[in-house]
Amino acid sequence: MSLHCQKSAKGDKVNTHKFKADIHQDREDSEAMAIEPPFFEKYKAILQSSANEEEKPSTVEGFEELELPLIDLSHLNLGPLERQECIEKMGQAAIEWGFFQIVNHAVPDELLNRLKQEQIKVFQQPFDKKSENNFLNLSVQSYRWGNPLATSLRNLSWSEALHISLKDISKMDEYNKLRSTIEEYAEKANFLAQRLAEYLAQNLGIKANYFQENCSPSSSSLRMNRYPPCPYPSMMFGIIPHTDTDFLTIVSQDQVGGLQLKRNGRWVSVKPNPKALVVNIGDFYQALSNGVYKSITHRVIANQETERYSAAYFYCPTYETVIESCSKPSLYKKFSFKEYREQIQKDVKATGDKVGLSRFLL
Repeated sequence: MSLHCQKSAKGDKVNTHKFKADIHQDREDSEAMAIEPPFFEKYKAILQSSANEEEKPSTVEGFEELELPLIDLSHLNLGPLERQECIEKMGQAAIEWGFFQIVNHAVPDELLNRLKQEQIKVFQQPFDKKSENNFLNLSVQSYRWGNPLATSLRNLSWSEALHISLKDISKMDEYNKLRSTIEEYAEKANFLAQRLAEYLAQNLGIKANYFQENCSPSSSSLRMNRYPPCPYPSMMFGIIPHTDTDFLTIVSQDQVGGLQLKRNGRWVSVKPNPKALVVNIGDFYQALSNGVYKSITHRVIANQETERYSAAYFYCPTYETVIESCSKPSLYKKFSFKEYREQIQKDVKATGDKVGLSRFLL
């Protein structure tokens, strides 16, 4: 074999390895793309029309990072003075911030880690499978992504979610590990949410059994969120600004960060705390408290490099429950969960956004 031929053979061998590596990389890229919702295809017109707009949502520039008020729930088990101080601190945070974080909450770290691992498994499935009507045997549209009614970048969310009504968990027979993890977490979260709601009620004179009477274990829901890396983080949100409908929301989040809330008229970033759960007041508790507790507008900013995971437990009443302010004169007319939800659906269809409590002001 000539020297020329030897070099050629060696070169062919190297090129073959490179070719195989390229195929492997292409396969990995293809599999990764198969997981992602088709944001670019669905929102191509919005992205193109917004490319030259001067007014774009500012999501990443110069936001102050603050720590939420920290409530140590172990103080509830100390003496009466410490217990009362803890309850008052919780109430003050609900008044001034509408948000607080809790430690020693009795939800085991092992369970939270297991929930996240199961959550990752769900979202790593191909998009075609996730978007099936009977995905995980759950109700239609339990899996959600983006915003089907988005008309601009301002109401486009670069995220996907699995929203599970707790009454649907029994349908997940074929997915025992996921189901058992969700059932275990939902039981802990429901007990925690009821306790927090009752402690907050003490500051308002609401009867102690109000939440036991109006919130059943199956009336709440769990929303597992994934925020994929976004190529245009300065132009859109992970989740658009909104308030929560429920009484309380309990959020478990990773350390990527991105949660922002409106405080004193400006957006601030929430510093993640690996040992804490985040709690925020929802619209129903603001109405019930006659505006004393605040349901604060919040959002999640998009991240260009890193995906983010969170799980939100929404503590809700039954559909027929009537929400009525606890004091007079009332700021809001009374309404049922059903009426409130129907109004939201009308507003979202008409405007692409939720309007919320202002619809029920007297």
